[in-house]
Amino acid sequence: MTPRPPSRKSADSPSVPTSPESAPPVPPRKRAKPARAPKQADAVEPSQAPQGAPQPLKAAETPPPRKPSRAVKQAKPAKAAAKTGAAAQAAAAGPPDSAPKAAQDAESGKAAKATKPAKTARPAKSRRTTAQPTTPADQPPDSAPKAVQDTESTTPARRTRAPKREPDGPALRGSDRDRLLAGGHHDPHGLLGAHPADGAATGVVFRALRPFARAVTVLAAGHRTALHDDGDGLFSGVLPLDAVPPEYSLLVTYDDNELEVQDPYRFLPALGELDLYLIGEGRHEELWRALGAQPMVHQGVSGTRFTVWAPNARGVRVAGDFNYWNATGFPMRSLGSSGIWELFVPGVGEGTLYKFEIMRPDGSHTLRADPMARRTECPPANASIVTASHHVWRDQEWMEHRADRPVHKAPFSVYEVHLGSWRPGLSYRELAEQLPAYVADLGFTHVELMPVAEHPFGGSWGYQVTGLYAPTARMGTPDDFRYLVESLHRAGIGVIMDWVPAHFPKDDWALARFDGPNLYEHEDWRRAEHPDWGTLEFDYGRPEVRNFLVANATYWCEEFHIDGLRVDAVASMLYLDYSREHGEWAPNEFGGRDNPDAVSFLQEMNATVYRRNPGVVTIAEESTAWDGVTRPTDSGGLGFGLKWNMGWMHDSLVYVSKEPVHRKYHHNEMTFSMVYAYSENYVLPISHDEVVHGKQALVSKMPGDWWQQRANHRAYLGYMWAHPGKQLLFMGQEFAQGAEWSEGHGPDWWLLDPSYSAEPDHRGVRDLVRDLNQVYLDTPALWELDTVPDGFAWVLGDAAEDNVFAFLRFDAKSGPLLAVSNFSPVVRHGYRLCVPDLIPAWTEVLNTDAARYGGSDVRNPEPLKPEAGGAHGGRPYLEMTLPPLATVWFKPA
Repeated sequence: MTPRPPSRKSADSPSVPTSPESAPPVPPRKRAKPARAPKQADAVEPSQAPQGAPQPLKAAETPPPRKPSRAVKQAKPAKAAAKTGAAAQAAAAGPPDSAPKAAQDAESGKAAKATKPAKTARPAKSRRTTAQPTTPADQPPDSAPKAVQDTESTTPARRTRAPKREPDGPALRGSDRDRLLAGGHHDPHGLLGAHPADGAATGVVFRALRPFARAVTVLAAGHRTALHDDGDGLFSGVLPLDAVPPEYSLLVTYDDNELEVQDPYRFLPALGELDLYLIGEGRHEELWRALGAQPMVHQGVSGTRFTVWAPNARGVRVAGDFNYWNATGFPMRSLGSSGIWELFVPGVGEGTLYKFEIMRPDGSHTLRADPMARRTECPPANASIVTASHHVWRDQEWMEHRADRPVHKAPFSVYEVHLGSWRPGLSYRELAEQLPAYVADLGFTHVELMPVAEHPFGGSWGYQVTGLYAPTARMGTPDDFRYLVESLHRAGIGVIMDWVPAHFPKDDWALARFDGPNLYEHEDWRRAEHPDWGTLEFDYGRPEVRNFLVANATYWCEEFHIDGLRVDAVASMLYLDYSREHGEWAPNEFGGRDNPDAVSFLQEMNATVYRRNPGVVTIAEESTAWDGVTRPTDSGGLGFGLKWNMGWMHDSLVYVSKEPVHRKYHHNEMTFSMVYAYSENYVLPISHDEVVHGKQALVSKMPGDWWQQRANHRAYLGYMWAHPGKQLLFMGQEFAQGAEWSEGHGPDWWLLDPSYSAEPDHRGVRDLVRDLNQVYLDTPALWELDTVPDGFAWVLGDAAEDNVFAFLRFDAKSGPLLAVSNFSPVVRHGYRLCVPDLIPAWTEVLNTDAARYGGSDVRNPEPLKPEAGGAHGGRPYLEMTLPPLATVWFKPA
């Protein structure tokens, strides 16, 4: 389970501001005179801020928290003709039909338990009837939806200072006021901002919620009008205007500080109807453009649009360093029944820290990081950060040609890397200077990065993700990570990333029970908890959750130019009884043990990724015999491009870990893989999972002394590279590191230090890996027909007593390759193998026993010519010398 670090931010604990220009000091509790506040920053002219990439304002939107002080004298408002204000009518009417379900539910409880209801205005005459009694404004009517009545019954009315105005003024009263101040109102834009006066009244009503302000003045249409202090940070007034002005600003006065700011509540929604429709359908393939924090120019003003999906919430507010982590003055509006909450905040730009303060259905509050955050603080801090990319890509040639050849018909040799420990302490940009050169020198075609998405606990290696849309901040910014990917592409290396949609941790500031009840996790406890890792499983049957994950997959491919996704723990998604005992799981609707929701999700994810991103490959880490993992979705398969061959990995490691004298009893462990080799498109993985937790490094699994261990290691790699399927090797195994991998210190690079006495042994293994990749790239027979039986033929598969395996690899046009492995520690002279009779001679192209690799240098220096007849049914045969514990490759001379 991911440990929970201390919360970085809290709505109740203001943080120290990040910019000295926008950071007046926090005042003392008493009315002591505070330190002088900074000057007001210059406003950004709309013409200076390009569309979609505004520059942040320097001034903070809200100065530091203060106790509300005595209001300044109010300008006399225009005479109101109606005897009820907009707030009283809204309170009596309850939420509109377009309100979210949680907000409607919040209207249907019992009356508030306030012992002294606030004085209310009489309803308008046109609404009076003799059949219906009037309803006090501070409690919901009987016809109000249940949730508002519940709200009134569970949340006591806040004690407020009595406003100094006649009862028919524009001040908010009753449940609207209480819900707004408590953070549980679904439509703050209907209360705050500018609105035409109700009824027969003339003018425009202005309301503002500015906690800790001493005064608020409206600057609109040539008017400069001070609003009345209604208490608790609420200000209101009526301006003698014929219509709501299209633009206005607020002059907010604090002790020794005055700021002119744009009112967030004068803006229309910054999210379109099409976005809401696609989100509701679970089909928004560019979800990251609709949700989260998006810097933009909206209605000519620079700022940031905040949006979050929280359908169970009674209210959502934005907290951040721009308002000193006090969210009271920034409630968000609900956009109908979509479950989306939205607020455009002028003046907030890139680099701003933020979270969402959510009121749950039970009235409690929780402060949450943005599920769609595209940048985060460095753990253990966990706030989200407003960001936009300014990276200019320079990998056009790679992107244009990566789809030229299907991956299963192309060379595919993968170096698996944990970025944080490959060379500890390096940033993304520093890695970009070293990693591409190292991988290119060894000849690998791709790197596979262990999870890059943000995760709170480094010991999870990234497999317990809290920020699916944000590269981890441990090594830099998202644009820094883009630079690393670009550098790898420019070096001719593809980038695969481990992706974890199977589960997520229970940290109470992240996804777990995000807005109260289960949201991202399944509502059935038998499908919500992951038994192996103490985490939660996603609800793949919920359209919005599935959309969240599908969009995330294509997000990495499109925004970061990732060339492939290796999907982690697929088996745990596919089976309802995965690691569960009897009684801990329930069959599906058909009585089976498979999870139809997960199957549907994986099919949709694969189909979407392949359609939108030509040349990208998806790879399944699936450890069972599930049928059709790499079969196309239109044929009923899951739609992956490749699948890790966990069976080959397990069986072959069992074989080579045995003493040579015992290997004849395990001969079938090496040959069984060819029984099912073409049932899927396979990758042969020697991954991080095989060199940790007591499993030992690859060379340490081998029996014998140090020479024999290295010889077995080299022979095994030669066999692996020749076997049908692509190959993957974890870092450190390319130079025979003897110790297990640790994320704390990474590979033992000191083994390659020339001053170390055994350095030639380790350098020799690395030289072998380089040569394996070079011959592999130059030999289409090793990769072109990897996934069809035409590409393979046994030459000798039953020599258990000799510990020898021999097979041919073919391509579509050129000649074959003969691979022979001798897993016995003895030299075999004059060993005969049958070969095709159309090839006049064979030459040795690679020998893992060569002296430069650290071997005994038993070679076949001259070309071998087939001889006719003999004990092989008259077929031609080669007579060769097999070196001990070695693999030899031959090609037509």
